[in-house]
Amino acid sequence: MLRQRVLVASGLGLIAATYGLVRLAYGLFLPDVQRDLGLSSGAAGWISSGASVLYCVGALVGFVLAARAPRALVLAAALVAGAGALGMAAAPGTMVFGAASVLGSAGAGLASPALVRLVAEQVPDAAQGRAQSIVNAGTGPGLVGAGVLALVLLPDWRAAWAVSGVFALAVGGVLLAASHGRGGGGGGGGGGGGGGRTRHAASARRPDRRWTRAHRGVVGLALLFGAGSAVVWTYGRSALVDAGAPVAVSVSAWIALGIGGAAVVLTARWTSRLRAATAWTATTGAVAVAVVVLGVWPQSTVAALVACAVFGWGYTAATGALITWTTEIDADRSSAGTSVLFVALVLGQAAGAALAGVLVGSAGTVVAFVAGAVVTVVSAALGPVVRGSAAARSSGCTPPTPRSRRAGRSRHPAAP
Repeated sequence: MLRQRVLVASGLGLIAATYGLVRLAYGLFLPDVQRDLGLSSGAAGWISSGASVLYCVGALVGFVLAARAPRALVLAAALVAGAGALGMAAAPGTMVFGAASVLGSAGAGLASPALVRLVAEQVPDAAQGRAQSIVNAGTGPGLVGAGVLALVLLPDWRAAWAVSGVFALAVGGVLLAASHGRGGGGGGGGGGGGGGRTRHAASARRPDRRWTRAHRGVVGLALLFGAGSAVVWTYGRSALVDAGAPVAVSVSAWIALGIGGAAVVLTARWTSRLRAATAWTATTGAVAVAVVVLGVWPQSTVAALVACAVFGWGYTAATGALITWTTEIDADRSSAGTSVLFVALVLGQAAGAALAGVLVGSAGTVVAFVAGAVVTVVSAALGPVVRGSAAARSSGCTPPTPRSRRAGRSRHPAAP
């Protein structure tokens, strides 16, 4: 029992490190990095884009290898994220900093599928849903932790990245020690083992052409949403700094973003009653409003803090809607659908970050944020249209039961 608790706690810590402290903290420390290294807005956008692409590579590698070597993936995730953060801390110039940032982002992609598998193998069936939810909630606390580091250490961004790198390596080591051997989970022996193997075998069936057609529209929505939301992840704090916000305010806005993401737990009962398309329109619409408010009124402290909290909530809840959507299409293959949709989301972020960098450098921050909000609105407005299309194409796929729907939501990788 103690070992399982340590596994869950260290799993949450690894998600917090790879996502909140390494991958998504890039935009938090970007203004200070630009000041010290002379990094241009356009180059910053391309670095963020490259990091998103390598995250996708890591996620695909994890999807392929998680069933066979989850502990090896955990080791790789901790090493990659830790090395990336330490490389950023020690970077003498923009080239090394950019390469380390891109490398470190892959750790998050490697960690998610490995942790889903480890928890499924080593936590008893009755506790798996809660354990998966706890582990996958690490992104919000990680963002808050990054904000606290920034409040304490800025303008010394190098020290903040160093602390993040050491934490990633340490928590990875604890997780490897706690996950040694096989526990009593769905993949283990005993009465619960057969059910776990049945679930894994069902979800491992290869998606067919009908499945692919049913997901085509949802993949498009994920791409659009990723592109529209990227401007906040990359330039959110920069917009506040450029508007004259003091360090305490701009960093507190980032902490509000993490708190908003964690608040999804409080609204889960409401969102779980909605169809995926309805939840998608509501949550992405909230993100669009937050993006435009942050871009147009960054000089208002209250507006910025509220906008960041709403963005954090809407973004995290929208990723949950994607999971519900693929579960509605085919419950047995929801893990495969989740991986495909999350990769599409982050590829959209890669394109959006690069475009946002160009717009910030040529037309200004307000134009970049308004453009991101418009793309996000398009994604929200197309939700009902894609719902009908996906429903029409998914005949023959396995419909979700209430139990499989809950499992689909609790076993997803952490939000990218």
